[in-house]
Parts: sequence; C-alpha cells; structure tokens
Amino acid sequence: MKIRQAEEKDIARLGSLLLQVCRVHNTGRPDLFRDGGRKYDDEELRELLQDQDRPILVAEDETGWVAGYAFCVYQYHKNEGSFNDMTTLYLDDLCVDESCRGTGVGNELYQAVLDLARRTGCYNVTLNVWSCNPGAMRFYEKCGLQQQKIGMEQIL
Repeated sequence: MKIRQAEEKDIARLGSLLLQVCRVHNTGRPDLFRDGGRKYDDEELRELLQDQDRPILVAEDETGWVAGYAFCVYQYHKNEGSFNDMTTLYLDDLCVDESCRGTGVGNELYQAVLDLARRTGCYNVTLNVWSCNPGAMRFYEKCGLQQQKIGMEQIL
C-alpha cells in the first residue's frame, strides 16, 4: 500500500467509504445515524481537499484503488484557560474498506497519521470512537492509543 494525500480524483471512492462508516454507526446507533448517510457530501469533500488544516490521507494499492482513508484536523490550542499550549492532530475519521479489514491497511494509515503529526510538530494525536463500534476500539488500543476522556449521555 502507498499512503498519499487525497486528491479530487478520490472523491467518489471517499464517498463510498464514508457510506461504509455510516453503516457501521447506523447499525450500532440507529437513533443517531441515518441509514445511507454520509459525513461529507462531494462538495464538502472538495472543500476539505483544499484546506491545509484538514489533511486527508488515502491508502492506495498498486492498481490505484483506494482501500482506506484517514481524515485529520489540526487543532491549535493556545491560551485556553488552564491548558498548556499545543497543537493536536485530531483523527476525525479512519476507514478501511470492508474487504481489506484485518490486512494491515488500517495500521499503515494510522502510522502515516503519526508520521504526519510528528513531522508537523504536534504534541499528540487524538480521536473519538463510538462505544457501539468495539472493533474500532480494539483496533485503536492495538495501535497504542489509550483513553483520554470518556463522553457520556442520558437519552431523554
């Protein structure tokens, strides 16, 4: 797999992978996630591809097929109350095509995210994972992530 920056030619494939993510979330939390929804539409993806603070990495095989992606967001924390100043690379979304899960593509993408964060002087990499997605939680723990905080809810 080759990890590279996403390009406009990848929009259709990114959309397909976004649908896969939504299916996982809809299965786990149909009260929150619409069936067939996408986090970003094609126009939003075009805008994201132009935003230097929101890099998107893709894993591409030798035929040019995109097997997965990592959407990232630089978060700049400066003069925020009691927090130290730092730059965080937030991993907004990581997806590996259903047919490639368990083959190491996700790990390659995550390692590329870590490399990007180190190259750009980030203090840490953070992400959120839905508790209804235990496979993702196991994957991130296997990658070395640990809980930073826990979000809680009470449905009314």
